[in-house]
Amino acid sequence: MELRRVNPPTPPPAGTETGEVTPQCLREQYESGATVAELVATSGLSYGTVLNRLREAGTVMRTSWQTRRLRDGQARRNLAAHLRRLYEQHGATLTELAAAGAGTRRVARQLLIEAGGTPRTTRQTLRIRTAADAAARKKLAVSLRSRYEAGASVPELAKECNYSVATVYRLLHQAGTRMRPQHRHGPARQTRTRS
Repeated sequence: MELRRVNPPTPPPAGTETGEVTPQCLREQYESGATVAELVATSGLSYGTVLNRLREAGTVMRTSWQTRRLRDGQARRNLAAHLRRLYEQHGATLTELAAAGAGTRRVARQLLIEAGGTPRTTRQTLRIRTAADAAARKKLAVSLRSRYEAGASVPELAKECNYSVATVYRLLHQAGTRMRPQHRHGPARQTRTRS
């Protein structure tokens, strides 16, 4: 019975023909989905040497589960589609996509493109983030206003939200809140009469 390989064999890292395999070459192969064992086989280096060179190049190492996910066709497509949704609908950055399962920014970018996504510029990402922050801040301001108008004090709201009193005042003013008169603390002042 003949066994078929699911994945094409990993090409040898650049530099094997000259006898020099650089850490960067190994990193590029690894980030494209090659395993450490495959890099050992194709480079002729020991397992420890491959690991050391990968670490020297600043490679973020994967778990075996992440490697299977990257190499299995359907799992890879699912991951790519998930990352694209995070990127386009939630404004995630490539760094956040790397943390969400891609492993590195380079792999995140590659998966995003595979899923039909288009990488943004830093300026575009900042614009999306600023709009999302403004919407969240407006929602918070409206929520604080309703709680304030229901009787909560500004110091109570600040403590609950973990914001400063000044920030809560600013958010209440942004929401158009009609502020209650400030209460005087301590004994009432005595009015002096002239004799």
